[in-house]
Amino acid sequence: MVMNRSSTMSYSVVSEFEGTLLKNKNSFSYFMLLAFDSSGLIRFTFLLFLWPVIKLLDVFGYNDVALKLMIFIATVGLSEGEIEAVARTVLPKFYMDDVSMDTWTVFSSCKKRVVVTRMPRVMVERFAKEYLKADKVIGTELNVNTFGYVTGFIRETDIDQSALNRVADLFVDRRPHLGLGRASVTSLCEIKQIRAPVPEKIVNYYNQQLELQPVIFHDGRLVKRPTPATALLILLWIPFGIVLAPIRILAGSVLPLWIRSYALRILGCQVIVKGKPPQPRGPGNSGVLFVCNHRTLMDPVVISTVLGRSVMAVVYSLSRFCNLFSPIPIVRIQRIRDVDAKTIKLELSKGDLVICPEGTTCRQPFLLRFSALFSELTDMIVPVAVNCRVGFFHANTVRGWRCMDMIFFLMNPRPGYEVTFLNKLPMEDTCLSGERSPYDVANHVQKILADTLGFECTNLTRKDKYKVLTGKDGTVSYVSFQDQAKKIIKTFNPFSH
Repeated sequence: MVMNRSSTMSYSVVSEFEGTLLKNKNSFSYFMLLAFDSSGLIRFTFLLFLWPVIKLLDVFGYNDVALKLMIFIATVGLSEGEIEAVARTVLPKFYMDDVSMDTWTVFSSCKKRVVVTRMPRVMVERFAKEYLKADKVIGTELNVNTFGYVTGFIRETDIDQSALNRVADLFVDRRPHLGLGRASVTSLCEIKQIRAPVPEKIVNYYNQQLELQPVIFHDGRLVKRPTPATALLILLWIPFGIVLAPIRILAGSVLPLWIRSYALRILGCQVIVKGKPPQPRGPGNSGVLFVCNHRTLMDPVVISTVLGRSVMAVVYSLSRFCNLFSPIPIVRIQRIRDVDAKTIKLELSKGDLVICPEGTTCRQPFLLRFSALFSELTDMIVPVAVNCRVGFFHANTVRGWRCMDMIFFLMNPRPGYEVTFLNKLPMEDTCLSGERSPYDVANHVQKILADTLGFECTNLTRKDKYKVLTGKDGTVSYVSFQDQAKKIIKTFNPFSH
């Protein structure tokens, strides 16, 4: 059958998710992610201990039973909204890391795209529609009780046959053109049973793919996909990390600055310094403004340690726990431009400052848009490029307990930082020269930091991040301890209205 290549966009495709669009056909690690980020360590551990049973069921051909057991352990008792939140904020990054580009090339070249998965639809739908541009996602459906909690059971008895029936319902008038995956999924298609990896001649023919957009914002604490071996390693390390993190916190908080870096190095923390840090300015002079990208809340602390002197950090929001154990002074800003400008100018008159114009952290190799406020306040601007290395746990979160950020960072076996001091901005590159606008200066600093780190500049902001991860704009309002206590009491008081 000879077909015009330009007409491929009129075709329809039905593709299996596991093992076809994703390279890995085993979904166990995604249920482990759901267990960890929705319920914590207990459910995560219990599911890992059941892995040998799940594996044996697969080996003896009881694939549906194995899948139903994983679904039950990972979801029972959770609210549907919690599962949707994990599917929106945590899973996309791990799915994206496992996407088969050959399959994506073929899949994205067709006009109507259907994804079939054995996992619960709610775990896959957001990623498939937003990133893979799928029109329809067919998966197992979770049973939800009248209180909105998942029972752990699914509606389907025969998972593959149910998926096939629903594919048939979608294509009543005409059979789907192309099928990617197992025969049980693609038997209705005209060109069917193309198993992964997709043959090269098929990839070369369907070459009108859409651009696969990257996952820039994601949440969750785990850095690596928790395969059984990785998950076991994490569980074995956690007791050591729990002991080591407080020791590292005390060493960073109590010890004098001149010995702090040596002590942290002995405790497994590594800091690589590049470039030449500027010397402190003499009395009566305005301080230096260190402008850095934002990877974790430890950025200003590390810069201060490298400089060997206490440098004040400008922050928007910080948990009380992190504020209590911060080894450097902190000044809060309120995102009210005039008020913040006065605050920063006042602190600069006293000494050096560290500021992160992105306003929030970004884990991926991208820089968010820089606020231009810093560029209007001084001509003593020193860009600092920072990057961190973590092994098991991310040091920032949106949905989780932010007071644990420092602890999770220091629980990693060998947390590391790379700090690169760039040259002070020349006078002609600052606003005070009268030749550049504040936005030009901010964009220029963002560009040189991105080039140094090998990152990509974006126009995304803190609001964009929080809209993706929480559906809100990320505005933080101060709530007193008394008000927080009243809110908790009211939440658990059944007689309050």
